[in-house]
This record gives sequence, structure tokens and C-alpha cells, in this order.
Amino acid sequence: MEQTTARRRVLMLGATGAIGTATVRALVAAGHDVVCLVRPGRERSADMFAGAATRFGDLVDADVPVREGFRGERFDAVVSCMASRTGAPKDAWAVDHLAHSHALKAAKAAGVTKFVLLSAICVQKPRLEFQKAKLAFEQELITSGLDYSIVRATAFFKSLAGQVARVKRGKPFLMFGDGRLTSCKPISDDDLGRYLAECVSDPSRSNRVLPIGGPGPAITPREQGEKLFALLGREPRFSQAPVVMLDAIIVALSAAGRVVPALRDKADLARIGRYYATESMLVWDARAGRYDADATPSTGSDTLFDYYARLVAGEASVERGAHSVFSD
Repeated sequence: MEQTTARRRVLMLGATGAIGTATVRALVAAGHDVVCLVRPGRERSADMFAGAATRFGDLVDADVPVREGFRGERFDAVVSCMASRTGAPKDAWAVDHLAHSHALKAAKAAGVTKFVLLSAICVQKPRLEFQKAKLAFEQELITSGLDYSIVRATAFFKSLAGQVARVKRGKPFLMFGDGRLTSCKPISDDDLGRYLAECVSDPSRSNRVLPIGGPGPAITPREQGEKLFALLGREPRFSQAPVVMLDAIIVALSAAGRVVPALRDKADLARIGRYYATESMLVWDARAGRYDADATPSTGSDTLFDYYARLVAGEASVERGAHSVFSD
């Protein structure tokens, strides 16, 4: 089908994150009328996004989407890049599920016809609470009666760049096993933002779950390290950690968490780290029992290694996410 380009009024959720900000830029560039609903905070203002309006409210409050977001006005679509900050169970169910449920209910009442959701490719094998929370809302959206696009993105550049600074300082690149346990097709913020923005007006992406990765072949952690050393003009140096190390940490923190509740969240973060250390961010072929890089669609033009080159040259900076396995 030919994509339509009619101007639409869009309520944007999760605009303050890196991908959300890129999505706002793409929506504005496409000519849409964009209103961003964000949590209040210091250094935030009504004109904080170029070409888009900003309103304030915490979506965990059921009344906020109606009172501060839609305000009785007409909107054609909702786009959400909203996600829990840590992935810990309480945060995940509050944001990935409940806040989205509030937004969906308000969207239906406001007459919205399209809801674009940024999800994650890892929900294919849900072992963690944040994955289950995301899947619960995905199902609500699918059965809501609205047109929807559920975009399950693969790994993000920032989640794979946490070791650049340490390697620049002369330290080895850390990896689990031989560095070939997993692979992914990383996608940049701007490429993903454009893809999400296009979902607003592209009928071929309606009522579909859309796995997506960046351009080029899937890459392993070892290949990431090798390229990083090559960009620095150094011989590769790797430090290998066994996966059982993470298992031991999880057991210890889980036991300690029965006495010190704050350690429960640390155990949950360790479980998230173990998942990403052992599962590929690619389409899962359940029949074959394996991840399939060829079945993982690609989009965009930015590559992870181009991003590494900019980091090495000091032309870019990285903000590590809460799910980073290694720190610098």
C-alpha cells in the first residue's frame, strides 16, 4: 500500500528518553502536530521540544491522561516510548503496564484511532517481570479495538557502548563465555524514531507486531570488542566471565533480600543482566528452537560501529541505561 502523509495530531508519551526525543524529532519532521506528555521535573518547560508542545503529568495517576494530556481535544494517534527506568517488578508493572493502561483508556475515550507502542524484542521469551508487564499491555492494546503498531526493537546503541570508556583507558573488553553466546542487530535512536513515526501514517504497519533491528548482519559481543580495539589501533584484549558468576550473584542477593528488602531489586537487576548476557536480541524461531538473524528485519542506515567511531573520536557521548551488564 502507498503510505499516506496526512498531518495528524499525536500525543507523545516517553518523550524525554533518547528514543522518545528522536521520535518527537521524526514526528515533527513528518509534519505532524505533536504534544508531549511528560513527568514534571527541573529544567523542563512547555517549549523543551523543538516544534512540539509539552504538557506535564505522571501517567501512573489514572486521571492524568484525560486531565493533562487530551484535555478534551481531538487527537488522531498516541505514540509511546514510555518504559520503566530499572525493569524491577514494581516499577515495571507501574509503568510498562498500568501507566499504559491508563493512557489507552483515555485514548479510546478521546476518539484516538491509532496507538503506536515501542515494546522490546526480548518479550518473545518472557522470564522477567518487565517482559511480562510489557506483554500484558501488548495484549490489552491488541484487543482494544484501536488500530495499533507494536514495535519490538532489538538492542540500542547506548546499551552496547558502556565499555568504550574503559577500553579507551587501556582495560580489556569484558564478555561472558567466549563472547559468541549472543548476537543482535543494533538500531540507532534516530533510525528507530523514524520507524516509529512512520507507523502513525503507514497502513501496512497497522494491527501488526513488528520486530525490527538496525542495518547489517547480526554482531556478537566479541565482534563488538574486536571492532572497538581496531578503531583504537590496539591489539584486542578480552576478559571472559562465566555465566555461573551471575547465577551465584543472583542466589546470594535473593537470599540476602529476605533480610534486607533493598537487595531484592539488586537481585532483579542481576536477573536482567543474566538474561541479556545469554539471550540474543533477534527474532526467536520457536519451531526450530533458535534465534534467526535472517528473520529479523532491518531498517535505517546508522551502524553501531559508526557510532563507536564517533565515541572514540569524542564526537558523541553515551548515556548508559539501567540494564547495562558492564560498566566502565
